[in-house]
Amino acid sequence: MSESAGPGHSQYAAVANIPLIQSPSLRVPNPIELPPDIHPLPDDINAYFVYPFNLEPHIMTLESSRQSTLAAHASRRDAFLRAREEEKERRKREALRRVAPGFEPSKGVLTPTSLRKSISPPPLAPNTALPRSIMDDLVDQLEAMDTAATTRRSLDSARHTPSSSFSGSHDQQHFSGL
Repeated sequence: MSESAGPGHSQYAAVANIPLIQSPSLRVPNPIELPPDIHPLPDDINAYFVYPFNLEPHIMTLESSRQSTLAAHASRRDAFLRAREEEKERRKREALRRVAPGFEPSKGVLTPTSLRKSISPPPLAPNTALPRSIMDDLVDQLEAMDTAATTRRSLDSARHTPSSSFSGSHDQQHFSGL
């Protein structure tokens, strides 16, 4: 305990004798001196608010015209962006319709629809014949044309060949098939 009792016996006693060197770049600032004409603000500062309100109408008209110009630009920009998006959508729909005619993206997936009301043919009565199709009619017309052409050829060849063996009864038999 005797070591901590006196300043000469503490652990920092050796440091007390070391001289302190101060950097020449460091200095203590000079105290601030206030100018003699400064005075504190009063309790009511309304006396300091001296504002000429003759500029107010000018500023207000400029501001209102600026606001209307900004609103017009914003509406034009919105209309342009909306038209651009609609054009993109229209081009997309056209491209999809080129691939799948009749496709509308908002309606969903295309489903095939039959032109007939019912898929199965109506039941036929036992004595009624099947209705003729267009192809059956076409085949019949082609057969008739072929028969007429062969008949003409045979008649033309019979007229131009001098043969006494050709008789008129043969003509009647040939034409009776028509």
